[in-house]
Amino acid sequence: MATQNVISVIMGGGRGTRLYPLTMERCKPAVPLAGKYRLVDIPISNCLNSGLNRIFLLTQFHTASLHRHIQTTYRFDPFGGGFVDLLSAEQTEKSADWYQGTADAVRRNLQHFRKFQHELVLILSGDQLYRMDFNKIIKQHLATKADVTIAAIPVPLSKVEGLGLMRVDDDLAISEFAEKPKDPAIINNLAISDALQSRLEQTSKGEKHCLASMGIYVFNRSVLAEALNNTMTDFGKEVIPSLLGRRRLFSHIFEGYWEDIGTVKAFFDANLALAQPLPPFNFFDEQSPIYTQENYLPASKINKCDIDYIVIGDGSIVEDSYVKHSVLGIRSFVRKGCRLQDVVMMGADYYETPDQSAMNSRQGIPLLGLGHGCNIQGSIIDKNARIGDNVKLSPAGKPDGTYAHGVMIRDGVLLVPKGCVVPSNTVL
Repeated sequence: MATQNVISVIMGGGRGTRLYPLTMERCKPAVPLAGKYRLVDIPISNCLNSGLNRIFLLTQFHTASLHRHIQTTYRFDPFGGGFVDLLSAEQTEKSADWYQGTADAVRRNLQHFRKFQHELVLILSGDQLYRMDFNKIIKQHLATKADVTIAAIPVPLSKVEGLGLMRVDDDLAISEFAEKPKDPAIINNLAISDALQSRLEQTSKGEKHCLASMGIYVFNRSVLAEALNNTMTDFGKEVIPSLLGRRRLFSHIFEGYWEDIGTVKAFFDANLALAQPLPPFNFFDEQSPIYTQENYLPASKINKCDIDYIVIGDGSIVEDSYVKHSVLGIRSFVRKGCRLQDVVMMGADYYETPDQSAMNSRQGIPLLGLGHGCNIQGSIIDKNARIGDNVKLSPAGKPDGTYAHGVMIRDGVLLVPKGCVVPSNTVL
């Protein structure tokens, strides 16, 4: 299938309430990841590595940070026809409100897609961590003469809560779809057949599995237009079930690493997993690189430190501290005498000048990053945070909802929001 016959559509997501306060000033796809990336870099890079370079990104909430990142990162030469086009919710003669869901967002932008030659539409989420060659799902879609192909991942029955599940025949045709079922009997009835599970190469044969939707769809252009010629607002809850029995729906089984970064806990765990000796997601793959903005920062400096299992972004300085199992973003400052364990620190957007630092010090405002003698555990420190000297932060033994000095605990993780100022000697 020539790549000029496929367009890719990345969903920018809604308010991102489950990721709050990381989404307090940005949308989900713009949340920093792995020290130097943004979540949106994952689907865009997967597209580019698959030879798909016509990409639409649908956005509406807190878009400034995301738009700035896209505009400064993804620039294409004039000969390849590639682009990442930002399509924000807009008022028209037919509608004056926000996108009401994934399907509604795509419906409102069909008029923009028609300007480009295509027969297939690849629909992706903007807040997932995975690496996939989209040529494989497209090739299967064409071989099976499918109208819609849904990427699916095998998930043990004990871990399917909150996922859309499908019953798949041995020829991969979808015969039933249930959006986030809770009834154990329904879940058990959707389990993969023994014959199909035996064909899976990387999935454990011990426990029964279901196939869960990854929120990745390939639609024939005409089928997509027909499926959206109504008032349905969501693909998983409404559009896909409405097509069952009327159109040829197939599943494409993906057995690699996939993580839906939908909650604070999921985001925290996915980042810390990257600091393991053999992380489940490999950013060190020259054949399928993950692209992001080039910041032209100096190499990081680590002085007299005891470090173990850390990821550290460019332009950072860590002084005489203990850092274990943590991720430090670009321009992270960790001053002398700190102890960090299980910490995701996103760094800063800028460096302070000596004059700015002196002025802030006179006003009692901590410097960017961590002050001297801090002890931080089990925490996410968002960008541009200022944490004073001898601050102690940990979620251990504290309930969700605990709040002080702008710092909060959610999903068992302590969060320091973007730009938050934590006074010296604070203990939480």
